[in-house]
Amino acid sequence: MLDAVVVGAGPNGLVAANLLADAGWSVEVLEAQSRPGGAVRSDRGVHPDYVSDMFSAFYPLAAASPVIRDMHLHAEGLRWAHAPSALAHPLPDGRCAVLERSTEATAKGLDAFAEGDGAAWTRMCGTWDRISTQLLDALFTPFPPLRAGAGLARRLRGPAGLPLVRSLALPARRLGEEEFRGEAGRLLLAGNALHADLAPEAAGSGGFGWLLCMLGQQYGFPVPVGGAGSLSAALVRRLERRGGIVRCGRPVREIVVRGGRAVGVRTESGEAIPVCRAVLADVSAPDLYGGLVDERHLPRRLLDSMSRFQWDFATFKIDWALSGPIPWNAAAAAGAGTVHLSDGVDEMTRFAAQLAAGRVPDRPFTLLGQMTTADVSRSPLGTESAWAYTHVPQTVVGDTGVDGITGAWDEREQEAMADRVERQVERYAPGFRSLVRARRILAPPTLQAMDANLHGGAINGGTANLHQQLVFRPVPGTGRPETPVRGLYLASASAHPGGGVHGACGANAARAALHGSTATRHALASAQRLLSGARLRIERPQG
Repeated sequence: MLDAVVVGAGPNGLVAANLLADAGWSVEVLEAQSRPGGAVRSDRGVHPDYVSDMFSAFYPLAAASPVIRDMHLHAEGLRWAHAPSALAHPLPDGRCAVLERSTEATAKGLDAFAEGDGAAWTRMCGTWDRISTQLLDALFTPFPPLRAGAGLARRLRGPAGLPLVRSLALPARRLGEEEFRGEAGRLLLAGNALHADLAPEAAGSGGFGWLLCMLGQQYGFPVPVGGAGSLSAALVRRLERRGGIVRCGRPVREIVVRGGRAVGVRTESGEAIPVCRAVLADVSAPDLYGGLVDERHLPRRLLDSMSRFQWDFATFKIDWALSGPIPWNAAAAAGAGTVHLSDGVDEMTRFAAQLAAGRVPDRPFTLLGQMTTADVSRSPLGTESAWAYTHVPQTVVGDTGVDGITGAWDEREQEAMADRVERQVERYAPGFRSLVRARRILAPPTLQAMDANLHGGAINGGTANLHQQLVFRPVPGTGRPETPVRGLYLASASAHPGGGVHGACGANAARAALHGSTATRHALASAQRLLSGARLRIERPQG
């Protein structure tokens, strides 16, 4: 009998399985799709000469994650590549905010927008240098992060501590206005906040934007050489060398519960797989509670709370095979791996307000990846493998554009939305559309069909807003991977600390399972000793 089964071979599931295997457990990973990796996969589906990342692409969180770092995936063949610049935000007039690979270069660029903004950026980086180790340790461990939190608290002592906490709680708009006189620093903060579903006016969006900016400044926005799938392949190789097994094309239908404990899983084909220690679920919280686990095994309070679970915005993505480099008006954008497209913070606010009202934006804030710029192996010399995505509402009420998009996402609506995104790129790079050799459209239903965790194209496992973070993720409680079912652990991005390819959700679940198994063994041993002592006391008088 296996020690554990992990449901889902996304990055969190693979990290969890690796840590269990490291501890000597026998572990099997069951994946519904035909290939492992979840939202960390690549293919040649757009054009045979081009490698395209199907979902996620740039990995500052993976580069910073102590979980990923400690797995030494370079030994499994993983290599990272970087674009000359991490991120750019061009403006229609040709100016460009750039997150460079060095603090000094970034600061110099910000000073070109407003004298003194470079010094403000340097101060931000100094704060990051002072607290980053403790902050990342606190971020990537189960909540509450007692040991890491204590270290962070020591770093925050003194008169600068509370002002920093206040700054991280600010909306991105307000933080940008307080710190920078010019547009560049404000664009970097607000644009990075919109990598999640955090509007420029959302509480905490400033802290999230600052975190991504600082990660980009220290680690860059690296990509795996050869495609995103190289990261997943390295995790699979590491697991298999330790005796773990990954079985694809094995969707799980049910987590079997007996006596309040998870004792195995049953697949769609009817195969029953028992376990003696744990089941770890790298699936979304709504798919787990009342889905894979029958409602009768769950407390009513949890089910009531799950009815209030909020997904993040849906995602609409396009992959391109381009015949040449993108002809940016702002030359500085050419060297960036990631490019944000929006006329300014006000337009980002307008975009977020349209989403909040359930309306498809007419001028979508667009995140674009220049993958060959970051990794020359992605396409032939002189060409570019590129992608872009934008957010759309989970439930479409209306369309602020002229195409009448309803959210049915049939072929007409997909083509109309893809053209809308391409027109947005064309505004900053005239002639872009003439370079398109092939394109692939990934609408929200397509993303979900390719990875069930991407509900309606949600890429964050649930909203990143404060009301569903920390002790509120996925529902008000402890913010930990344990579930009401003994031996069952939530290992997906629906758990703390949430979305992003960092492996922490899977690692937290694996550590909880290991701790829970140790506690169970100790309890059984104590019970056996007590029973043994009782028998002796009963038998002695008879002797």
